[in-house]
Amino acid sequence: MKIIIVGGGFGGLKLARSLNNKAGFEITLIDRFNYHQFQPLFYQVATAGLDASNISFPLRKAFHNSKNVHIRIGEVTEIVASKNLIRTSLGDMDYDMLVLATGADTNFFNNASLKENAFPMKSTVEALQLRHRLIQNFEDALLAKTEAEMEKLLTLVVVGGGPTGVELSGALAEMKRYVLPKDYPEIDFSRMKIYLLEGLDQTLAAMSDRSSEQSQRYLEKLGVKVLTKTMVKDYDGELVVLDNGSTIRSGTVIWAAGIKGNVPPGIDKELIARGNRIRVDRTNRVIGSPNIYALGDIAYMETPKYPNGHPQVASGAIQQAKHLAKNLQRRPGQPWEEFEYYDKGSMATVGRNLAVVDLPRPKLHFGGFLAWMVWMGLHLVLILGVKNRIFVFLNWLYNYITYDQSLRLIFPAFNRVKAEKKDGQKVPDRGVEKVSVG
Repeated sequence: MKIIIVGGGFGGLKLARSLNNKAGFEITLIDRFNYHQFQPLFYQVATAGLDASNISFPLRKAFHNSKNVHIRIGEVTEIVASKNLIRTSLGDMDYDMLVLATGADTNFFNNASLKENAFPMKSTVEALQLRHRLIQNFEDALLAKTEAEMEKLLTLVVVGGGPTGVELSGALAEMKRYVLPKDYPEIDFSRMKIYLLEGLDQTLAAMSDRSSEQSQRYLEKLGVKVLTKTMVKDYDGELVVLDNGSTIRSGTVIWAAGIKGNVPPGIDKELIARGNRIRVDRTNRVIGSPNIYALGDIAYMETPKYPNGHPQVASGAIQQAKHLAKNLQRRPGQPWEEFEYYDKGSMATVGRNLAVVDLPRPKLHFGGFLAWMVWMGLHLVLILGVKNRIFVFLNWLYNYITYDQSLRLIFPAFNRVKAEKKDGQKVPDRGVEKVSVG
C-alpha cells in the first residue's frame, strides 16, 4: 500500500514511525520543514530559555535504517481525490491512501489588523522572530526619548489565557524579575508591564476550576496583570483597543487566543467543521472518502464522550496515529476498531516551582513544586532525541541554579519578514528580521 502522510507533527510522525519497516507499506512523509517541531516549548525559545535546535528534530534522522519511509520537503497545493493524487511544490504524487496531519495555525478570527501587527507563535521560526523582537525592544528602550515611546517598548500584551498564554506570560515575568535588570541596569523595570488578556472569566478554562484559580494567582504573584472577560477589538501596532473601550499602549502583542486547522485545497467545504477541521468517522477516515484520513488538530471526530470533537492536543494526535496504524495492520476482512480518546490529564507551568496538574483517574489536582517537576519530567520524555533531552535538561538546570538564560542573541538580518510568502500572500512587515532556525 502506497501511503502519503502530509505533515511531520505529532500525528504524522507517530503514524510513520508505527509503520516503519512494516511489510506491505510504502510511506512518503511530506512536510514544509525537514524537522519535527516540539510545539509545547515554543514559548521557551521565544523567551531565550532554549535554543531552537533543542526542540527541533530532523525528520530524516528519525528514519535512519528505514526501508519503507521516504521524506520529501515541500508543500501540498491541492488534493485531487478523484485521481488519487496530490499536487505539491515538488510535482504530482499518487497514492493508495492519503493521511492529512497538517496540524493547526493561528486563528486571528478574520481580524486583518491583528493578523498584520500581532505576533503568532505556531512555529519555531515565529518563536525566534518573537525572541528577536523582545530583545530588540529593550535595546531600543535604552535610546527612548519620550515617555510614550518607553511605555510602548516596555509593555507586553499576551492575548489568550490557555496553556500557551499562561506559560509565556509567566516566562516573561521571570525574565523581568531575574534577568533583564542585570542585562539593562539603565532601565527601570518597575515600569515594565505584562498583560494577559482572556475573553472568558478565567485562565486555563479547559482545566479544573482549581487549576484556573491557582494559575491566575501564580501569575499575579509574578506581577502579570491578568484581565479576564476582556477581548481585543483592534491593534494598529502601537495601541491595543479592548472591547470595553479602554486602550493599552504596546509595541508587542503576542497572539495565543485561538487556532484553526490547516486544510489543504481540494477538501469539500461541506466537510469543514468548527475550527476549520475536517469531519472524520470513528476510524479517522474523511467522511465520504474511501481512502483519505485526517489526524490530530485537523480532524473533527464526534463521539459520545466528545460530541464537539476531541481536544486539539498532542496526546490526541499521537493516540489517533497509533490507532490508525493498528487498524492498517489488521488482516484483510477483519473489521476496524473505532477510536476513542483517552484523557491522561492536563498540565501547565507558570514559572519556577509553579505549575498545575489535573489527572482524570483518579480525579486529582495538585500544584506548586511537585506539579512543576511532573511537567518537566513529562516534557523531557516527549522530546525527540537523546541529545535534545540532555541539552534541554542542562539548560533548565543552568537556569534554575543561576536564575539566568544564555540565549539572548540578536542574529544578523537575512530577509525581511514582509518578503516571506505564506499561503500565497505576503506576510506583513512586523519590523522583525527573519532568522535561521539553527
